[in-house]
Amino acid sequence: MSLLRVVRMTFEEKHIEDFIENFEENKQKIRHFDGCNHLELWQDAHNPCIFMTYSHWESEEKLNNYRKSELFGIVWKKTKQLFSEKPVAFSSFQKSLVE
Repeated sequence: MSLLRVVRMTFEEKHIEDFIENFEENKQKIRHFDGCNHLELWQDAHNPCIFMTYSHWESEEKLNNYRKSELFGIVWKKTKQLFSEKPVAFSSFQKSLVE
């Protein structure tokens, strides 16, 4: 059963380009991290300062391995300096409701 992860991040307007640059530099590394099956970046339709990452992980353990990795440390260190609000993360197991 896959784990779906959404992280909602709000940035200061002046830091949006810095965030996008950091994401672009690292997205392929994250996508190829053991256990990551999918990664997208979304931007809010009404507030351009709000972004969300949407990712699929093989398991919560694989996500946690990423969160403990050197790659995450590098990406997150740069990202968290750009926030205007505390990020909010949601995790859900993917389960088909139609049998």
